[in-house]
Amino acid sequence: MIRFGCAIAALALTTAGCGSVTTPPDNAADPLNMTMPMANDSMAMGNDGEMAETATAVLQTATGTPAGSAIATVTPEGLNVTVSVNGMTPGQHGVHVHMVGKCEAPDFTTAGGHWNPESTQHGLENPQGAHAGDMPNLTVGDDGTGTLSFTLRSGTMAGLLDPDGSAFIVHAGEDDQKTDPSGDSGDRVACGVFAAG
Repeated sequence: MIRFGCAIAALALTTAGCGSVTTPPDNAADPLNMTMPMANDSMAMGNDGEMAETATAVLQTATGTPAGSAIATVTPEGLNVTVSVNGMTPGQHGVHVHMVGKCEAPDFTTAGGHWNPESTQHGLENPQGAHAGDMPNLTVGDDGTGTLSFTLRSGTMAGLLDPDGSAFIVHAGEDDQKTDPSGDSGDRVACGVFAAG
C-alpha cells in the first residue's frame, strides 16, 4: 500500500510539472526583448556563421555611378570606419552612418536619419553629445578623391547590421558639427548599404 501511494505521488508530481503553466510576474523581462540581441547578432554574422569583423558599404551616386566605399571594422575602441571616395566634388563633405540599410535614388532619404541609438544631438562639437554615426568631414581633393578613417566609439557591429541594416551617406556640403539633426550638410549625393564582409 505504501509503495502504491508513493507511485501515485511521484506520478502526480511528474504530471503537474509537465502540464503546469506559469505566468511571469508583471516586472519580468519581455521575452521578445530578450531575443533581440540574438537577432541582431545573427544579422552581424558572416557567411561562415562567425561574428562579422567587417562590414562594407559600396557607395554610388543617384545615377548609379560608383563613388567608393566605407568599410567598418571592429576594434577594441568601437567601429573604425574607413571611407574612400572618387568622382566627388572637391571640398568638405559631411559623412555619416544612417540608420536604415536602404539607398533609393534620387535623394537617398530611405536611409533615414543618422544612426542614433542613444537619442543624442548631432555633431562632434555638440555639448549635448553626438549621434553614434557622426563623423568628421571628408576632404575631397581637386582630383575628386578623398579618404577618412574614424572610430565610432559607441558603435557595434550588431547595431550596424541590425534587422533594418544601416547605410553610409556622403552629403553635398560641409557638416558644421553642431546643427541638429544633420549639421546643415546638404543633399545626400552618395549612398551605400553596409553588408557583412
